[in-house]
Amino acid sequence: MQTGTNTLVATKAEVTNISPFGIWILTNDKEYFISYKDYPVFETATIKQIAEVTADFSGNLHWEELDADIELESLENPENYPLIYR
Repeated sequence: MQTGTNTLVATKAEVTNISPFGIWILTNDKEYFISYKDYPVFETATIKQIAEVTADFSGNLHWEELDADIELESLENPENYPLIYR
């Protein structure tokens, strides 16, 4: 029998590269590419705004100042998410 409580720990997210075409994010030991074409809010964002990414308990990404959220599922399986942010 186990006793105690479960503890939720927030996942860490880190910007690893900003290129002319998009940004690379590392979270949950995986790297994801977020293109400016699919997420234009990042194209005009400052480096500081892009770097201030946080991840929730599921690893989903959030940028408070940009009011932007991305579910990791949409980056892993984009064919299941045909609607693009405009």
